[in-house]
Amino acid sequence: MTRIAKGGNLPVPVELLHIAVSWRADAGAPDVDLSALLLGPTGKVRGDADLVFYNQPAHPSGAVRHLGKSDGAAGARADWLTLDPALVEPGVERIVVSASADGGTFGRVPDLDIRVATATGTAVAYFPIGDATTETAFVFGEFYRRAGGWKFRAVGQGYAAGLAGLATDFGIVVDGAPQDAAPQPPGIPPVPAPPMPAPPMPAGPPGAASQHHPTFAPPAGAAPGFPAFAPVVRHGRGNETLTLDRTLPPGPVLLQVETRDNISVGVSDCDAYGRTDNSLLFYYGDAPLCGRTIAQVPEDRPLTLRIEAERAWTLAVLPVDAARELTTAPVQGRGPDVLIHRGGQGVGSFAHRGESNFSVEHVPHDPDAWGDLLVNEIGRVDVGAPLSGPGLLKIEADGSWTCSLRR
Repeated sequence: MTRIAKGGNLPVPVELLHIAVSWRADAGAPDVDLSALLLGPTGKVRGDADLVFYNQPAHPSGAVRHLGKSDGAAGARADWLTLDPALVEPGVERIVVSASADGGTFGRVPDLDIRVATATGTAVAYFPIGDATTETAFVFGEFYRRAGGWKFRAVGQGYAAGLAGLATDFGIVVDGAPQDAAPQPPGIPPVPAPPMPAPPMPAGPPGAASQHHPTFAPPAGAAPGFPAFAPVVRHGRGNETLTLDRTLPPGPVLLQVETRDNISVGVSDCDAYGRTDNSLLFYYGDAPLCGRTIAQVPEDRPLTLRIEAERAWTLAVLPVDAARELTTAPVQGRGPDVLIHRGGQGVGSFAHRGESNFSVEHVPHDPDAWGDLLVNEIGRVDVGAPLSGPGLLKIEADGSWTCSLRR
């Protein structure tokens, strides 16, 4: 593992990264809550969605996710993020990794550090924090674009004003929040962090400065087990049939369609002979579209798609884990989309403010199980529906919508 000093930097691979802030949870030591801020060219967030933390655990782009905490032997503890640089939107220049100390200062947190590794366990960076004193919020490091790639810089800057002061510096407006509390996005009430499983957390690699550090595996149960792969992006105009790379793993994938000047856009998959088979997405309207749907990559042949449109479009094939998560905090969107439900049985709350059809289909993780059509209404909708277990929620809509889990 490459140990870097404060202010140092190094290149990172453009692939899925696991990021852990770890410490020793001694008696009386504050807990640590990890967060990430996605910053534009001005050094500020572009909106509340650019703050990722336990109450808002996934960025809409899928580039950054908060996985939660894991505990190990001898009081070891870590809080986790994932970062996929390939999914970061062009308008994001830097991603700041920060944290707040719950019930104390960082000077009382022993063996504090940040580590970065690839999803396969290859160590990338290790930065120990040895000079914290009265700070209640801390910037550990940042990822930033450089020469077409990405680099990581060890920052180590503290804030005595807490996460509210840190967030304000980066453009988050915190109305009436106490200084040591994590800021809440407007209109989203605070909710408790979901309980995270606590698998054993073995010692770090040989030669590490301390023996409490985690190996690089996210908390068990934090992901549904969908395979990761580099996004595939295609640009086109008008009607076109695409046969995608055979390196895509078999099973479900996300399709993201973007267009600004098409009145209608349709996406269908094709059978082994190139004939259209299943309609995956259809959108009609004069507003720009950035919609998502689900496709199944066949076991025995490449995924073939038929795009029908009048003008230019962009299609991206993404891992399913790029989808936003359904939680008790409202998830908002417009047009077709896909959400992940990671929990068990529950009740979903669905609202639609469009004029045409609004449907929500629950697609279970088990490919042999039948899906459930939870909602199928026209116009304005405000309704609840039972969720049978974990799975994907495929949303078809023409207007704005809000989805959440009922408490």
